[in-house]
Amino acid sequence: MLDTDSMAHDLMKAGTSTFEQVVEKFGKSILNPDGEMDRTQLGRLVFADSSAREALNGLVHPAVIKAAEQWKAERTRESAILVPLLFEAGWTEGWDAVVCVSADEDVVFQRLEKRGLNREEVRQRIAAQMPLVEKEIKSDFIIRNNKTLDALRKETLNVLERIRSRGNPHE
Repeated sequence: MLDTDSMAHDLMKAGTSTFEQVVEKFGKSILNPDGEMDRTQLGRLVFADSSAREALNGLVHPAVIKAAEQWKAERTRESAILVPLLFEAGWTEGWDAVVCVSADEDVVFQRLEKRGLNREEVRQRIAAQMPLVEKEIKSDFIIRNNKTLDALRKETLNVLERIRSRGNPHE
């Protein structure tokens, strides 16, 4: 499985063209003392300013889509790609199935606060994305992620089996 969020992190490491473009756009204040991207600082900047977020997405999304499409083309067997901002990036064509993993807003708040974000930062991140109900409507399948990891695993396997039973629409 490919996680495009991790891929974006890799594409934004020092020495990459995406890194250089982001630093050129936002300045060296978004760098750690070691010269790498300070993701916390960049996050604060772009989630507080929609034009800054759009500029960042305009630099990062095309690079991620290109790299992920290459990854996908190299696969000869069934694979999955995790794309947190699929709809926001406008990358909706060419998928066998789109699965939305959804959680209630209070659960999302709790999980992001556990990762160190304050309530205002969580609110900004949620507001910056397409509402989950819209993502659910646009998706082929929905996985609810409000409970335990075991419950998530069971629901994921159920959806995977439903996708497999549909067959590959590209064959």
